[in-house]
Amino acid sequence: MTADVDVVTEVAYGTSGRHMDVHRPAPSSSSASASASASAAPVVLLWHGRGPDERDVLAPLARSAARLGVVAFVPDWRPDAPDGGRTQLAESVAFVRANAARFGGDAERLVLAGWSLGANAVLGVALNPAALDGWRPRAVMGIAGGYRSAAPTTGTIPIDDASRAGDPVPPIPVHLVHGTADPMVDIEQSRELRDALEERGWPAPLEELVTDHAGIVMTEYSVEHQRCLPSTAAHAVDAGTRTAHLLARAAGIAGIAVA
Repeated sequence: MTADVDVVTEVAYGTSGRHMDVHRPAPSSSSASASASASAAPVVLLWHGRGPDERDVLAPLARSAARLGVVAFVPDWRPDAPDGGRTQLAESVAFVRANAARFGGDAERLVLAGWSLGANAVLGVALNPAALDGWRPRAVMGIAGGYRSAAPTTGTIPIDDASRAGDPVPPIPVHLVHGTADPMVDIEQSRELRDALEERGWPAPLEELVTDHAGIVMTEYSVEHQRCLPSTAAHAVDAGTRTAHLLARAAGIAGIAVA
């Protein structure tokens, strides 16, 4: 699909002066995505990783997902905040739930997704309903996440939460994707989480893509800029495109196939 995308930038949210960008199918699109934008579209809220205020890093992935018919919200947040970013992440959820319709999205069809540390934060929410006062998304997606450290959203470790016996948490769909050549976060962490979730009866399919930590979101790390920038490398374009398709499929867009 090659639908045009509208991007609304510098949308303020919360109390800390943070901003988010909104990537959505262009109303004038003549492709199959136009039917998704004619009425309220499913929503993806996408959290970046450990670098503070790096919503730009996820722009290529968000644009690709929007071309497939979702409204993608990408907020800045600061993992170096005194509370590890918990308040900002919670405020981004509250904003999207309250304002999705303004941007053509359906807040009742909200998928929570994250990359790297953002993936860790997302799984914290999935496994701990109290994290957001009992609210849970339609589905979650962890992209190249590390799950053996405390989640910013909960202060608990997702692997431990997934393995813990006790009162069962009602399952929600979990989707995992990780690069097989990731030098930053060992793919074994995603495999371990998948196994732990499946052991407790949560289907958690894991897509393993031939790329690295940055390529999974269609970027490459720039030493000069000390951040990830958009990449045209074949492995990154292929993996990032497949990740976008997985996001759209998790959001319920019909007819999405992952090559």
